[in-house]
Amino acid sequence: MKSFLKWVLRIVVILAVVIGGLALWKREEVGRLMAVLSLFSEEKIVDNFSSMDTIFLNRPLPGNGGTPSALPAGAPATLPPEVTDWITERHVTALVILHDGAMVFEEYYKGTDADDLRINWSISKSYLSALFGVLLDNGVFDSIEDPVTKYAPELAETAYAQASIKDVLQMSSGVTFDEDYLAFFSDINKMGRVLALGGSMDGFALQQDEGFAAPGDGWKYVSIDTHVIGMVIRGATGRDIPDLLTEKIITPLGLEADPYYLTDGYGVAFVLGGLNTTTRDNARFGQMVANGGRWNGQQIVPADWIDASTVASAKTAPGAIGYGYQWWIPAGSEPGQFMARGIYGQYIYIDRINDVVIAVHAADRQFREPGAHAQNENMFRLIAESFE
Repeated sequence: MKSFLKWVLRIVVILAVVIGGLALWKREEVGRLMAVLSLFSEEKIVDNFSSMDTIFLNRPLPGNGGTPSALPAGAPATLPPEVTDWITERHVTALVILHDGAMVFEEYYKGTDADDLRINWSISKSYLSALFGVLLDNGVFDSIEDPVTKYAPELAETAYAQASIKDVLQMSSGVTFDEDYLAFFSDINKMGRVLALGGSMDGFALQQDEGFAAPGDGWKYVSIDTHVIGMVIRGATGRDIPDLLTEKIITPLGLEADPYYLTDGYGVAFVLGGLNTTTRDNARFGQMVANGGRWNGQQIVPADWIDASTVASAKTAPGAIGYGYQWWIPAGSEPGQFMARGIYGQYIYIDRINDVVIAVHAADRQFREPGAHAQNENMFRLIAESFE
């Protein structure tokens, strides 16, 4: 018995040494993984969302290198009284409102400030949509009806083999992907751990080999579709997304703070949710889109792409929220009312009818509770219509 216990003790010691050695060898990866596991904790979420560059690998996007583009100040807005409770209840950290192209409201909460580069999560998808529209206009792609394999042939052995670019733009690829942010073993959270450990996002995409429907036959929001858009862009241009977004969108916009992308271990940008910007710069982007792609006298994104990408063209359920090309269209919206949306309460709401742009960053851990999205959409409508 003593001999057996000695062997057990030796094995435990050896395992401890091996595990300790691996932890030392991979200490950066382990550190990022541990940070990811507490990323959304109540006591850390606000600070984490303003300091993602200290947690993940990242890539800066050089801005305009000079004076930022003008964002004129308008007459300060008196917002509906309901806004105060909404800010508290939905854990808003930043709120910037533009009316007629002028900034009429700007406030920061929970210790954040105007200089914070905040994680946009899926607002990043709408930036990528704008970039795609520019490249399409430049003749990089023949058509959005082209198969994704035309530009990313490595997808031929995956569930994306028959998908078109339009399918992935509309989240209609039919690929099976669990988007449950609160389930530890969901696909979206597995992907987050791949990112944290310095793995390959392309490699993760190439593992997607199951579908629930034929491409284009239905709609289901799966973030991996947006990564495939990135693969298509990189395959067609031979360039990476940070360089292209800087050249085509960021520099012409004249952002006041250099944004950055989270990246995987191979330097590939996390295009589906990894763009970090200031709230004020999100408002600039939103105003450019509201202007039909124009900013400071320059047509940055083609107007016809803005119009096409921001209408509810995907096959979402009748009466439910609509979806375009990486943009959301709330149920009951009029033409010209749409939004970019990210988890935990990130929004750029655009109302071209009332000429209002609302940029929001938040740390809302209850963002998936019933009625949360509807409450936000209703608040945006209330704010926009208060300027009539």
